[in-house]
Amino acid sequence: MSIQFQKNIEQFHNDIALKFQLYNSLFLSLPFVKIEKTGILLSLLLNHCEEGYEAGQHVEEIIDTFFRNHTSFKTETEKSDMMFKSIQYIERQIVLFDALEDAAYARINDLKGPGTLKQLESEFASHEYSAEDKKKLQDFCVRLVLTAHPTQFYPGSVLGIINDLTESLKTNDTATINLLLQQLGKTPFLNKQKPSPYDEAVSLIWFLENVFYHSVGEIIAEYKGSLPFMDPVVSPIIRMGFWPGGDRDGNPFVNASTTYKVATSLHIALLKCYYRDIRKLKRRLTFKGLDVIISKLESDLYEQAFLRTKQWITDIEDLIKPLVSIKEILLTVHNGLFIDQVENLINKAYCFGLHFAFIDIRQENEIHTKLIETILQQKTKDATLYQVWDENQKIAYLNMSKIQIEAKDLEDELQSDMILTIKTMQKIQQEFGEAACHRFIISQCSSALNVIEVMSLFKMSGWDEAHISVDIVPLFETIDDLINAPIIMQQLYELDMYKKHLGLRRNKQTIMLGFSDGTKDGGYLMANWMIYKAKEELSHLSKKYGIDVLFFDGRGGPPARGGGKTHKFYASMDKDISSKEIQLTIQGQTISSNFGIIDSARYNIEQLVNAGVTNNIFADTKGNFTDAEEALILRVAEISLKSYLDLKNHPDFITYMADVTPLKYFGMTNIGSRPAKRGKTEKLTIKDLRAIPFVASWNMIKQNVPGFYGLGTAIEQLKVEGKFDELKAIYHKSLFFRTLIDNSEMTLFKTFMPLTAHVANHPVYGPIRKSIENEYHLTKSNLLQLGNHTSLMQEYPVDQLSVQMRERIVLPLVSIQQYALSKLREDEKSIPIEMKAIYEKMVVRCAFGIINAGRNSA
Repeated sequence: MSIQFQKNIEQFHNDIALKFQLYNSLFLSLPFVKIEKTGILLSLLLNHCEEGYEAGQHVEEIIDTFFRNHTSFKTETEKSDMMFKSIQYIERQIVLFDALEDAAYARINDLKGPGTLKQLESEFASHEYSAEDKKKLQDFCVRLVLTAHPTQFYPGSVLGIINDLTESLKTNDTATINLLLQQLGKTPFLNKQKPSPYDEAVSLIWFLENVFYHSVGEIIAEYKGSLPFMDPVVSPIIRMGFWPGGDRDGNPFVNASTTYKVATSLHIALLKCYYRDIRKLKRRLTFKGLDVIISKLESDLYEQAFLRTKQWITDIEDLIKPLVSIKEILLTVHNGLFIDQVENLINKAYCFGLHFAFIDIRQENEIHTKLIETILQQKTKDATLYQVWDENQKIAYLNMSKIQIEAKDLEDELQSDMILTIKTMQKIQQEFGEAACHRFIISQCSSALNVIEVMSLFKMSGWDEAHISVDIVPLFETIDDLINAPIIMQQLYELDMYKKHLGLRRNKQTIMLGFSDGTKDGGYLMANWMIYKAKEELSHLSKKYGIDVLFFDGRGGPPARGGGKTHKFYASMDKDISSKEIQLTIQGQTISSNFGIIDSARYNIEQLVNAGVTNNIFADTKGNFTDAEEALILRVAEISLKSYLDLKNHPDFITYMADVTPLKYFGMTNIGSRPAKRGKTEKLTIKDLRAIPFVASWNMIKQNVPGFYGLGTAIEQLKVEGKFDELKAIYHKSLFFRTLIDNSEMTLFKTFMPLTAHVANHPVYGPIRKSIENEYHLTKSNLLQLGNHTSLMQEYPVDQLSVQMRERIVLPLVSIQQYALSKLREDEKSIPIEMKAIYEKMVVRCAFGIINAGRNSA
């Protein structure tokens, strides 16, 4: 173990582990009813759970013996009351732990070490740049797209306390910490009602204002300071994207009005940020000739952002030109005094424009198909013929069509709103700039026709075909769609109408690839490998047609949804895979855990910038894999897929998920605006089930199936075939493959099979659980051998300690949830209505704490 690792581990023990014990004890002294008794009983419950599982006891036995041995409670009401108090207590322990980790972030992570800008600067200093290198650097950009996916359950009031608590913990301000813990004790952790899409947007705008605005500005300034030839107009290095208010895939609550309201709120929030920066500059720029310019800017921004009376700044140049004038005066008259602060604000203006973050519009392909059919039925006599035509005939027809449609012409509310949304995109571009809303993403895209349908809807809605200033982005998610993606894109590249559109978009094509649904569909290894191969084929194809392809990765928090050590994937991309930009979604918990404070945001964004630049400029030119190595990885993926599908297609798989996991209670949580499943049918199907509840449900019962299942069986088969050493060589050679395996280790580290031992002998659930347990042990053993490790997550000791502590904090929580689920299963018919409601509420309340504690659970 390196000296730096040892230092970080020691720092973790001192700044987090020990302080958690210290400040956790303060909870016991808070002036709340029965809190001391709850804290003591919770400590006993934790020990009782650990000893019980170690002794092979089932969860019902553990909870029942706890009440018999440690309390005088007799009635179910008394017991449930104590469990609810424990849940509330643990929720606040998790907040404390989050705040401690945030407070210690700069001491535990090497902010100037490997993967940071500081390391990149030394590479820059010794590198001789060719014209091709400069072009690559000018083109390179990291796009972080914040999504509306509800995997962060803290309401805004609690996020504010965490922020203040973090600052107090940095200075060990015990008096303030004590007050904040008291505030935490009285602050509700739950939304009284489901948030609207606009509420979700407001929550994420907080992070843009308080974290990204500052961290992105600092990174751009430092990056460009190392590369004087960089043009801020051409290359802002970082761009922010936004899905709340724009993502309507399966969400009936997002409409055109929401989209415009969110765009306006982003604009106003940004103007307020600019105003605060101008105020700070005004205090420094007190020189003759500058005071008038800066005062005018301050006044204009105040009237526009706060009073909403005038629209002085209607183009970003209205802000940049006065700042450039100030910069020139500082250079020529005032010895460049404070010029760095002016340049920093100019950089922010080029980066954020007037929109702060671009809003992506996303909708499912079937919605567009049905809308086209409705329009044809209303406006033409060709509807019946159209339905029997093949794809090429339909494309040719839509290309020639001159149909125009108004939203008021459509009776169906969803279809009417789709037309309004397309018109609203034009309105947003006119008011806040083209960059404010310039992408339309097609979920579950499965044909070239799906893309042409969207283009046609823009024409039908009144957009001039020669000026459709929108990137149409196909999203390929399932294994079949990933395989077919190159065929679909070739068909599009050869269509004259689409070639013209790409010409308008500077011959750039963004393609989105979905890790979440890919894993749900095809298992962990196959999904990741097929996305890798799809990128490789699509890069080659696009280059052949003279198109710059940009890949947009739909990633979630956990490895099963494309999360984990994400930057390492981008650092390991093959030279044949387009890496002109790094584009990825940042979802829910990942926003607060990886980008929740300025230190962590800077560090994690820098890791992505470093990965992209290194891969483009400094990496060697040889490919990642030989043909033989690719064939071996595909073999592992195929065996893994078969094993995963055998489990997923088991006739009792859905029943197991519905009854043993908290899946069917997701709809009772007031955490997000959209439903847990697509479609309106009552029947639960894997296809309709969204990836977040699918992955989160496995996490809550500590089985984590999507992140490892099938991997152990596949590696075991390679041992039988005598090819294990070859796979081991690939693991040590390839950063891409090693990162995949290491991320799966994290999934295994969070798995705890004894939690569900009580269903091991059940006639329906038992066989499913046995398969999962066998695969868990097999995968753990084989991954440890593959990496020459003695323990899971061995390469990430600080992360290992963090996960270990978090899993221990929530052990009583997952036990209470399983206890409630078992009561609901066993006593479904005989249980009193009031107790049924109590146990259902208990399942839901536990879900919040379990997922918050995991930080990348869903």
